[in-house]
Amino acid sequence: MTSRRKFVGTALAAAGAMAGLSSCSSGSSADSYESVTARTWRHGKVAVGDKAALQHELVRYATLAPSSHNTQCWKFRLDDGAISILPDLSRRCPAVDPDDHHLFVSLGCAAENLYQAALANGLMGHSGFDAAAGNALRVAFEPTKPVASSLFQAIPERQSTRGEYDGHPLDRYELELLEQAGTGNGVQVIVLTERKAMETVLEYVVQGNTVQMNDPAFVDELKKWIRFNGDEAVRAGDGLYAASSGNPSAPTWLGSLLFSLFFSPKNENDKYAKYVRSSAGIAIFVSDTAVPAQWVEVGRCYERFALQSAALGIRNAMLNQPVEVSTLRPQFADFLGIGKRRPDLVVRFGRGPKLPSSLRRPVQAVLV
Repeated sequence: MTSRRKFVGTALAAAGAMAGLSSCSSGSSADSYESVTARTWRHGKVAVGDKAALQHELVRYATLAPSSHNTQCWKFRLDDGAISILPDLSRRCPAVDPDDHHLFVSLGCAAENLYQAALANGLMGHSGFDAAAGNALRVAFEPTKPVASSLFQAIPERQSTRGEYDGHPLDRYELELLEQAGTGNGVQVIVLTERKAMETVLEYVVQGNTVQMNDPAFVDELKKWIRFNGDEAVRAGDGLYAASSGNPSAPTWLGSLLFSLFFSPKNENDKYAKYVRSSAGIAIFVSDTAVPAQWVEVGRCYERFALQSAALGIRNAMLNQPVEVSTLRPQFADFLGIGKRRPDLVVRFGRGPKLPSSLRRPVQAVLV
């Protein structure tokens, strides 16, 4: 027991020593985490008339969308005057997302980025969901006047910020903008700002988190997608970079050890309590029907909400445990008073510091 404590103490000391280097990597300057991040999260320019380059750039913007565990569970097919977004089922997360709900929400997030970037480049998108063709979303374009909206400008600034916020409330105008952005076809967003209601949501988060963390399949799946240091994050180009959650960077062996030692229901529940109580509010996205096409629409609505948040300097992050645990979801729906409709996403928001960003795979890796 004494030797184990000594080993854990040494590991913690090593992690603490590296905390100040949480976003650093040891590669060459061109391949460092910082350099790759700067190349990833940026606006780009395409020569006028270069249609092929423009399509690749639109796909790049689409890949800056969020996805569960940052799996980037999408593929893109380029056609003449159109781009199709298809699910990449090799990147699904069956433990946390057994019905692929989050996967299709992610496709919707990518589609919204695609729409915003296309409009900024003088193309109006029109989409159709084809369940018979592998649940593909085909976005066809027609020329229009370029409009670089505030949502488009915010694409490189959007981030799922998994940290504490400042606890200050938002003003009514900001809340109205967020609600408008998050509302869509068959999708409603419920915004909660009263502390009593937020505490009730926290109770559901804790219940769901406890269930998930007592499920070895969930824990193994999550750990598979964690990138414990900058070098690992750069090599993979996907997954959850530890520093993006406010954790210290560490060698993979050490990060894996610390994860196993300290990733517990109590520690995580305490963290989520701090997250909720430091937030300005919680938004719950609710849809009318539980089918993939509707989930894509949920993703588009959430991405507009996230981009509008970024445009206002507001952070957001998911608290999806109440909707991911199937036995808890109906109870959560009753609390919300939404009848038989499905609560799709739970999102906290508020102002706070930006954390290191996650990375993305190159465009060529997602084309088919």
